[in-house]
Amino acid sequence: MTGYGRAQAQLDGRDILVEIRSVNSRYLEQNVRIGRNYAYLEEELKALLKTRASRGKAEISVSVTPLEGKKADIRVNEEIVRGYLDAMQAYDANTPGRYCLLPDQAPQAAGLPGRMSWSSFMQLPDVFRVEKPQEDEEAVRRGVLTVAEEALAAFVAMRETEGEKLREDILHRLELIGASVAVVEQEAPRLTERYRERLYAKLKEILGNTAIDEQRILTEAAIFSEKTAVDEETVRLRSHITQMRSMLDAPESVGRRLDFLVQEMNREVNTIGSKVQDVDITAVVVDMKSELEKIREQIQNVE
Repeated sequence: MTGYGRAQAQLDGRDILVEIRSVNSRYLEQNVRIGRNYAYLEEELKALLKTRASRGKAEISVSVTPLEGKKADIRVNEEIVRGYLDAMQAYDANTPGRYCLLPDQAPQAAGLPGRMSWSSFMQLPDVFRVEKPQEDEEAVRRGVLTVAEEALAAFVAMRETEGEKLREDILHRLELIGASVAVVEQEAPRLTERYRERLYAKLKEILGNTAIDEQRILTEAAIFSEKTAVDEETVRLRSHITQMRSMLDAPESVGRRLDFLVQEMNREVNTIGSKVQDVDITAVVVDMKSELEKIREQIQNVE
C-alpha cells in the first residue's frame, strides 16, 4: 500500500526532519536513510514503523541539523608539525638547519628551494587536530523518535484513506460475485431437466416407435444431477463472501487472510466450472473469476 508522511520540528537545538514513504509490496521491506553518526537509531526506527505497518516497501529518511554550530576544539598538532619541519630541513641541502616558513606575500616564498609559504604549509595533512564536542545521543534519540511518530501518524492516515477506497472497491466486486452465485443457484437445478429432455429426444430419434425405458432415463438423469450438483460450492462461496466482508471491517491486519480466502473462492469457482458444462453458466463462471482476479490484485495492497 502506498503512503507518505512528513514531520519536522526543532528540538534541543536541532532541526529534525523525518519522511516516511512506501510503495506496494506483498511483504514489509524497510530501508532507513540516516547519517552515519545516527546509525544507532536505525533499528528503533524500523521497530516503530513495524508497529503500524505489515506490508509495503518502505523508506524512512532522517535529517538532523544543529541550529547553532558548536565550537570545535582546533589545535596545532605539534608533533606532526615538528616532523614536517625536521624533514624539510633535512631535505634542504643548501641551508641545513636554517629552514623557515615565509609569509604568503614575501617575495622569497616563490621560486626558492627550501622555502614554503604559511598557507601551503597549513594544507599539509594532519597539521591541525579537530575535536568535535560529544553529542548527547539520548537527546538526539528522543527528538528523532518524537518527530518520527508524527511522520508515522501522517503516513498511516494516508494509507487509511487509500485503504477505505480499496475496501469500497472490494465490497462492490463481492456484490457482483454474490449476484453471479445467485444465477448459478437458479440455473444449475434446471440442467438436470434439460438433460433428461435431450436424452429422451435422442433415444426417441434412435429407437423410433420402440418403447423407451422411462426408468432408465430417470436413472441417467439422477446420475447426471449428482455429477453436476454445485450446491456445496455455492454455499461455501456465500460463506467466503460473508467472511471477507467481516474481515474488511476488522481493526487488525487482514491482508494475508484475505489472500488465502480469495484462493479458496477461486477453487470453488473452478469446481463449478468443471462440473457444469453449460454455456450460460460457463459465462457466469468466467465473470466470477474475472472479479476474483481483480480482488486478488487489490488485496496485495491491503494491510
